[in-house]
Amino acid sequence: MAAGKPVVILGVFVADTAYRADRQPRMGETILGNSFKLGPGGKGSNQAVAAGKLGADTTFLTRLGVDAFADMARHTWQAAGVKAAVIDTPESYTGAAYIFVEETTGNNAIIVSPGAAMLISPADIDAHAGLIRSAGVFVTQLEQPIEAALRALEIARGAGVATILNPAPAARLPYRIYTLCDYVTPNETEAEELTGIKVSSIDDARRAADSLLEKGVGAVIVTLGEKGALLHTKDRSDHVGAVNAGPVVETTGAGDAFNGGLAAALAKGVEPLQAVKFACAVAGISVTRPGTAPSMPTLQEVEALLTRT
Repeated sequence: MAAGKPVVILGVFVADTAYRADRQPRMGETILGNSFKLGPGGKGSNQAVAAGKLGADTTFLTRLGVDAFADMARHTWQAAGVKAAVIDTPESYTGAAYIFVEETTGNNAIIVSPGAAMLISPADIDAHAGLIRSAGVFVTQLEQPIEAALRALEIARGAGVATILNPAPAARLPYRIYTLCDYVTPNETEAEELTGIKVSSIDDARRAADSLLEKGVGAVIVTLGEKGALLHTKDRSDHVGAVNAGPVVETTGAGDAFNGGLAAALAKGVEPLQAVKFACAVAGISVTRPGTAPSMPTLQEVEALLTRT
């Protein structure tokens, strides 16, 4: 891909505490796990790492505590070539997440405590308005306060920046946020939460996407796990199959890999359908590796996979 415009991502960093076991414990029960790993996470941070490793000029905007997990965050971003726009917050703590991974399937269940990132405010966004306006693509999610995400999308839209909202974790949204989004990228669960339409098939995804278009979204990309993704606009609807890069080890962070890949491709001028195919390849590689940020592939790895498939 050619050199592109900057990507700016607003979101949360958390330190992932990942536990692998045969099953989840029942309430009041203690079981033995098979392994434990501490590593970098948070949807926004993962997306920034994914975009950075793909060669995009990426800046991540967030709040951190002043602690060891904050040091981990900065090291992670530096290694991925991501620039940091951090508001240090000594009165709080850097976020952390509990991740359970089911050994036999790689499926996961997660609890996130965002810490300092929950203090991100519209005033913080206004203080970084110039950064947001300088982007070619702006991305945010719903782990930080929605008022901050809304203000950032307003600034980006006002400057003509392409906007991506990854509506995760699933939540009801203020109606006016939809008209600020060039792209909304829910998975099946999030699409149902936003529209009330259960997504069990590609046709269901199209119906849910139509509902989001009616709310004012420019384009909807429903991620469908092993079924790939659906790109749906007023003019066309394209199902993109998943890209198989090998046996699935862990699905944690696959959506973040997809969104980071999508942002990187769009920032480099790739047209939307090809950008979705590229993002599917990024996600396809990520699920063959354990962890979140460490699983994000390089541009060379993605291009090699696309050449083979």
